Amino acid sequence: MSKYDIIVLGSGPGGYVTAIRASQLGFKTAVVEKENLGGVCLNWGCIPTKALLKSAEVFNYLKHAEDYGLTVKDAKHDFDAVVKRSRGVAEGMSKGVQFLMKKNKIDVINGFGKLKTGKKVDVTADDGKTTTYEADHIIIATGARSRELPNLPQDGKKVIGYREAMTLKEQPKKMIVVGSGAIGVEFAHFYNAMGTEVTIVEYLPTLVPVEDEDVSKQFEKSFKKAGIKVMTNAAVESVDTSGKGVKATVKTKKGEEILEADVVLSAVGIKTNIENIGLEDLGIKTDKDKIIVNEWYQTNVPGVYAIGDVVPGQALAHVASAEGILCVEKIKGMHVEALDYGNIPGCTYASPEIASVGLTEKQAKEQGYDIRVGKFPFSASGKASAAGKKDGFVKVIFDKKYGEWLGCHMIGAGVTDMIAEAVLGRKLETTGYEVLKAVHPHPTMSEAVMEAVAAAYDEVIHL
Repeated sequence: MSKYDIIVLGSGPGGYVTAIRASQLGFKTAVVEKENLGGVCLNWGCIPTKALLKSAEVFNYLKHAEDYGLTVKDAKHDFDAVVKRSRGVAEGMSKGVQFLMKKNKIDVINGFGKLKTGKKVDVTADDGKTTTYEADHIIIATGARSRELPNLPQDGKKVIGYREAMTLKEQPKKMIVVGSGAIGVEFAHFYNAMGTEVTIVEYLPTLVPVEDEDVSKQFEKSFKKAGIKVMTNAAVESVDTSGKGVKATVKTKKGEEILEADVVLSAVGIKTNIENIGLEDLGIKTDKDKIIVNEWYQTNVPGVYAIGDVVPGQALAHVASAEGILCVEKIKGMHVEALDYGNIPGCTYASPEIASVGLTEKQAKEQGYDIRVGKFPFSASGKASAAGKKDGFVKVIFDKKYGEWLGCHMIGAGVTDMIAEAVLGRKLETTGYEVLKAVHPHPTMSEAVMEAVAAAYDEVIHL
């Protein structure tokens, strides 16, 4: 029986990062993976979707070349080639993780891992052979998958999840997207940009409902302007796949409506991968589809830990990575601080992009803060005007009493690369006055942060 200090179940951005940090700290480490190194994020999520979205962006530029004084005749796209490029990017990243495993002397065990009593893991390979491994510490990082609703069962052909949406053999003429979280709106944008007629159906009153209300309103406006049909306060009651395409019955405030399409993409959240991995055998506590852990990611069973999508908290790649690093550093006995889940940035890579951190204006008011709010539109930004990307704004929220940066919400081109300033500022307990007096470069999109802060403090120059 092979013995390790640490065995990690799953090699997504939680699992492989955890394994590398464990190895750096001197632990003999192994990773168990049933599919491809890198997990959903590298192979079926974060990375390949961004490759698809880049193709959509380039195609949009070609279609609007005249806006930039250029002439491009008959710009066409090859849907199959776009998908192949995306898969190539994902494969390259997965090979990169393979290299990192070798470099850090981490054993990769291929197969399905199941926890056993006595700090053991049974790994069943594709050929059915089961091998038992032992470790002082076992970290569960098995991630999640597309959630299926009872009234929207996925058949992988006419009703699909994100995996199939990334590798369709041919581009649909009409698509219905159910759910307007990050996955739903990113695919809605991609397919719309490629020429598919897209309808997005959201149960709640606004698109991207977790965002600040001002951001949601601007985003919906931008989507409608792009030609996407938006249905909020709506629910898909049932789907009929018996014919050539799909007929979806959608319940709205006005009554029922029948939508027809070639394919329905279900983007209604995720389901954790915690079945059949031995939790019940060990008596590991779960609640609402999540494994219960303390602030150091220890379960109620000594020597067993869990991180990433399988535990409460934001189901995001960067959260899983941070949790895994913290977990193994605590095992090593290092002095670590518990993760601040109130300072986790969220990013959506549609067009326009959305990035946010901290409290929304509504949340700040509900929590009793007396607030300063500043907003700076990209229509007043020289860089945004020059780039032809004037949609959107930066919005900041500060506590009036102490100047604490309570929240930052951005919508516009490239804002996912800008939000880190707010995350770092909040981590360092920066006040609004300090942000205002930190000189920002001109002309950039990022100076809109300084301008928004200036607006909050009644010192805005360019409005």
